[in-house]
Amino acid sequence: MRFVDAAAFTAERPWGAMDLAALDDATVRMHWTDQPYVWHVNDGPEVFVVLDGAVDMHYRLDGVEHVERLTPGRVCCVEPGDEHVAHPAPQARILVVERRGSV
Repeated sequence: MRFVDAAAFTAERPWGAMDLAALDDATVRMHWTDQPYVWHVNDGPEVFVVLDGAVDMHYRLDGVEHVERLTPGRVCCVEPGDEHVAHPAPQARILVVERRGSV
């Protein structure tokens, strides 16, 4: 058993992660970032939970860009094929559950 203080976690680079658990074919990781990710589409579902800070989740529906502000406790469930990019505001710690090896 281990206990993790999410608010104290930082990484050496943006989107650096701490592996928390592997569940069958899924991983649970905590990420720290102060930089946006890149536009991408996951090959499987993803659960994205802001633990500390805030994230502006940009996503496209029918080619139109939208933005949803995620604050601690907000959950974003991403389905395969959802085009999205996360922008921390100004930095964030995020719990991500996704298929092992997902893009």
